Amino acid sequence: MESNTQLNERRLADAWAELHNHAHNGNPLQADANRMAFADPEFMFRRETRGIRFQLEMLKPDLGQAEQGIESTVVVYGSARFVAPDEAAAQLGEAEASGDAERVRRSRLAVRNAGYYDLARQFAKLVADYSERQRPADRIYICTGGGPGIMEAANRGAHDAGALNVGLNIALPHEQSGNRFISPSLSFKFHYFALRKMHFMMRAKALVAFPGGFGTLDELFEVLTLVQTKKAKPVPIVLFGTNYWKRLINFDVLVEEGTISAQDLNLFHYTDDPQEAWDLIRAFYKL
Repeated sequence: MESNTQLNERRLADAWAELHNHAHNGNPLQADANRMAFADPEFMFRRETRGIRFQLEMLKPDLGQAEQGIESTVVVYGSARFVAPDEAAAQLGEAEASGDAERVRRSRLAVRNAGYYDLARQFAKLVADYSERQRPADRIYICTGGGPGIMEAANRGAHDAGALNVGLNIALPHEQSGNRFISPSLSFKFHYFALRKMHFMMRAKALVAFPGGFGTLDELFEVLTLVQTKKAKPVPIVLFGTNYWKRLINFDVLVEEGTISAQDLNLFHYTDDPQEAWDLIRAFYKL
């Protein structure tokens, strides 16, 4: 017979998740009025209970972070598609051996972009090294979207320093789990993008956006809008990779067309150096 400890550790929670997946794969459970509401996957995932799920998804990560003293974070965004330099180099070697020109082109691009992975890792380690020297109440923790690429690099940099770090992962149609460098007790998974965004901002003392795609742009403009409209307190917003961001977005056009004010350009800063990015944050808070 399995012990109560084993049951409490995984089996009940995993069984609940398995029932939910079973139902969503076209195998609904038989209705059971006598099943307790909070233990009934069919009931908990009805459209009418969405508000309850919002509340739970708001509460669980909030309690989990508060219990571990996570009150201030530096949020790092960026592409999930960039790989570590050693992985990129291995990919290029295989591509060149294959003789496939398109594969070689993509692999060379991966090698170039792997530089951002390395820089994100360096930046996160700077933050974590500083934080580890502070008393717990004054520590600042790295927080990412929990996935691969730049997110993994930032979590990895904090992990290199032996520091707690946060990953706010999102459930997607293709299977995804938190990267291996997130502190296990701070690796949260969300269903709703909106609730995940709220958690990014609730503890954020700064945002550093590395080159990325739609997701990175979405999160960046969310923060810019909140700060511009004073729905959130001003925080340092750092665009890492000057050439990338200036080629991608001509913010001056927004000023020229009158859709933003000239002073709105002061909401963010460009940099290409991990130390400068951290210095901008330290200067803002006089650390």
